[in-house]
Amino acid sequence: MLGGKRLDLQCMDGVVRMGRIPGSRKRRMRIREGDVVLAVPWDIQDSKADVVWKYRRQEVAWLQKKGYLK
Repeated sequence: MLGGKRLDLQCMDGVVRMGRIPGSRKRRMRIREGDVVLAVPWDIQDSKADVVWKYRRQEVAWLQKKGYLK
């Protein structure tokens, strides 16, 4: 976490992006280090992304079992 609603994201393509939690999800989404999230890169700046979804433990296990995560 960088403070406020910003955080550093290590993406699957190897790029470290500055992520932000949009205003409507800011109060409902608690993200800690090591959590798996779905982030959508910005069209105009590839180095930034919006956090769209935070996966639960069961969802992460399912993604790993199906081969979507390393």
